[in-house]
Amino acid sequence: MALGFLFTIGMVVFMFLASAIKILQEYERGVVFQFGRAIGVKGPGLILLIPVVQRMIKIDTRVVTMDVQPQDIITLDNVSMKVNAVVYFRVISPESAVIQVEDYLYATSQLAQTTLRSVLGQFQMDEILAQREKINQKLQIMLDQMTETWGIKVTSVELKHIDLPKEMQRAMARQAEAERERRAKIISAEGELQRAEKLTQASHTLAESPSGLQLAYLQTLTEISGEGTRTILFPVPLDLLATLSKNNQEK
Repeated sequence: MALGFLFTIGMVVFMFLASAIKILQEYERGVVFQFGRAIGVKGPGLILLIPVVQRMIKIDTRVVTMDVQPQDIITLDNVSMKVNAVVYFRVISPESAVIQVEDYLYATSQLAQTTLRSVLGQFQMDEILAQREKINQKLQIMLDQMTETWGIKVTSVELKHIDLPKEMQRAMARQAEAERERRAKIISAEGELQRAEKLTQASHTLAESPSGLQLAYLQTLTEISGEGTRTILFPVPLDLLATLSKNNQEK
């Protein structure tokens, strides 16, 4: 009988201590309520509570990485696409995160989805593809402002994947191919222009130096003879024929 009584007393004391003593990690904070009224935030470390009178709700203050589910977006130029994103945030006011909103994780997730659809609908498709940094910053500012009353700080928002319709992907591929062909033609034309300019400069230089013209002529013959051809045509400059004719007449 005495052993049973002592065992019961021991269990009561154990349960009392278990409900009174709490240990919070370095990244945890506890919002303490007394008779339903919030009386402050405690932690980290050892926390003593008054059983029945006080209760505590733990909040994790580490950065939360939240994956926003793909959303159907209609851009400003009426292009349908699916876009998902990643939101990084943390609780900076545990008391507000408990009192001001029922479930801050669910609320932040829903708010991120609606904000993503709203913001991307203000941009054209090309702007969404080319100005991700600008869109990320705008999303981060808007979410941070709306979650401030919940004690949440949104540190970053990143667009993760943009899924375009198949026909739009084919159109963009054709556009990219046409752009590459245009650049190739421009580069080729610029090369021909530079080649023509260099040839013009060379012709002027050779025209001013007859000896240089003859050396170039001999160099060309040497290159032709070294290619293994059986038949070689020797073009004779007109000024050389004129010189030979003049020498014959003088003799």
